[in-house]
Amino acid sequence: MPAARESLLEAAGAALCARPWPSVRMVEVAAAAGVSRQTLYNEFGGKAGLGSALVRREADRYLDGVDRALAAPAQAAERLAAVAEWTVRAARAQPLVRALLTGSWDADLPAAGRRAPAPGELARAVRDRAAAALTPGEGPQRCELAVRLALSYVIAPGEEPGAAELLRLLRQLSAPTRTAGVR
Repeated sequence: MPAARESLLEAAGAALCARPWPSVRMVEVAAAAGVSRQTLYNEFGGKAGLGSALVRREADRYLDGVDRALAAPAQAAERLAAVAEWTVRAARAQPLVRALLTGSWDADLPAAGRRAPAPGELARAVRDRAAAALTPGEGPQRCELAVRLALSYVIAPGEEPGAAELLRLLRQLSAPTRTAGVR
């Protein structure tokens, strides 16, 4: 039942936005999705399974946004800045994405479960996607640097950086220094 499954995940996500995960009731999620509670249990096995699927879905949605940024018709540096900007926006808007990227889970969120990627795995997934989307000279390492730069804005929030600011910082960080090789 793909439609029921997606409806249940949407309802669970909406419930999580409204209140902490421990307060989310399965009967309310099922009712909001327009399915029976038995359907919810058939799909996910229980609240832990629903929470784990919700976390996995948010990881997939984050990576889909990375793919969109990397597929944009722009120079490599602009695409990397777009990945960084997407990372900051997604983490600030969605607590599950922030937890996935930082590894900082609190009691208000569902447990990550076995299927959720650890922060390092997620960063490597972004790097690997960049390697597939960019030419070798454009560098997947620069994409990992872009994500790690974005994570600094997530962990120590300040004014949200725009793409132009991230692009400027990325260019500074990846530019060769004048003193390189000079002794």
